[in-house]
Amino acid sequence: MIEGFDLSWWPWALLALVAAILLSGLRIAREYERAVVFRLGRLMGLRGPGLYWLIPLGIETQRVIDLRTNTVDVERQETITKDSVTIKVNAVLWFRIMDPIKSVVEVANYYAATYQIALTSMRNIIGQHDLDEILRERDKISAILQQVVDKATDPWGIKVEMVEMKDVELPAGMQRAMAQEAQAMREKRARLIKADAEFEASQKLGEASALLAANPMSLELRRMQMITEVGAEQNTTTIIMMPSEFVNLAGTLAKKFQQQAAEDESEDESE
Repeated sequence: MIEGFDLSWWPWALLALVAAILLSGLRIAREYERAVVFRLGRLMGLRGPGLYWLIPLGIETQRVIDLRTNTVDVERQETITKDSVTIKVNAVLWFRIMDPIKSVVEVANYYAATYQIALTSMRNIIGQHDLDEILRERDKISAILQQVVDKATDPWGIKVEMVEMKDVELPAGMQRAMAQEAQAMREKRARLIKADAEFEASQKLGEASALLAANPMSLELRRMQMITEVGAEQNTTTIIMMPSEFVNLAGTLAKKFQQQAAEDESEDESE
């Protein structure tokens, strides 16, 4: 002990300092996190999840990577389709990191890089399809976009899970033209349906007339049924019944007169 100074606390202070330095290297990674560890700039591997220890004093450093699915909202882009129509399209991209080491070592900012690839790929794919294909086959185009982006981000350890096109905005003039086209198609469909109905009705009427002609009594029954239906409506319609024999007689006389006229004409021509 130096005269006037008590140095007995120095070993305890040094021990406390060493313990504090060692404890400062403790880290905790959540279940969905992984730590990419570097020792003096060299890659040492992954740590986590749970409790782990890094060499303190900056000897070992880490970069924590979130393994959960990320959602990227691809902003609205104005692009031109294959048939030269200007449209605005936006989409949503879901991806997750499968290899944390590649996402840190192979690319500076994996989030920004994935976003830019999705943006440019969407513009290129839209330019390869007509407007009708984009509107009708949106799921197919989204699947193509997913394959393209997934292939481009695979070297970075990123898996693109899904891509969905949210909205396709058309110019006002194109919207009016498409509305007119849809209305014309509906009118065409309505006329075809009406024509088919009339054709089927004429076929049924022809079959009914042949059946009634083959069985005159069925015509009488149909006539009585019609009278019953008219009487059920409580109206003031006056119905005059005419026996079917009169109709048959009139038809027979008409045929006889036609035959007589034809014979007279033939005699005049022979004279």
